[in-house]
Amino acid sequence: MTIGTSDERHPRRGGMEFAAEAAGDRPETASGDQAEGPPLEDRADRLVADLYRDHGLSLVRVALLLVGDKQTAEDVVQEAFIGLYRGLHRLSSPDKALAYLRASVVNGCRSVHRARRPFLQPSANEQTAWSAESVAMAREDSRLTLRAIARLPRRSREVLALRYYLDLSDPEIARALGVSRGTVSSTASRALVALARELKEEL
Repeated sequence: MTIGTSDERHPRRGGMEFAAEAAGDRPETASGDQAEGPPLEDRADRLVADLYRDHGLSLVRVALLLVGDKQTAEDVVQEAFIGLYRGLHRLSSPDKALAYLRASVVNGCRSVHRARRPFLQPSANEQTAWSAESVAMAREDSRLTLRAIARLPRRSREVLALRYYLDLSDPEIARALGVSRGTVSSTASRALVALARELKEEL
């Protein structure tokens, strides 16, 4: 899938071309890196490209569930990858890169909702406004579920998206959202009860 953005600074590209050109400031290369292996910037390119290939599509799906339209979801994920590329040298370990991406996508989706309500304080029950294109893309048997999820509180949507779309464990979800494991578990339980009630009313 090609991820793009409406910002002219980051025109739509395939693969990781957008990251290499849009990042602007490559991580600095340590003096000993040339002798030990590929330059640091080359390793960064490869790591981000591998993450994009393996997780880009699933992250777009999660963002789509949270923001409601495909274009915005792709923009959010692209910005997360660009942010990772620019800040990769600040991560204590490359193993933390995927967790960074997940948290960045969630935070990016939250920013989208704040921007959509510029004169109002964000509400815990703020709903996702699904675009006609996104609803049309869903299978008929999924549309009721999507609409029901859109009516859940923001954190409930985030927990369900990370649990069932990315198949994350509760500790991983807790790290991505910056909450306790107990909060994840209780939020998921309430969300599933509410979702079941919403779907029962729809039928």
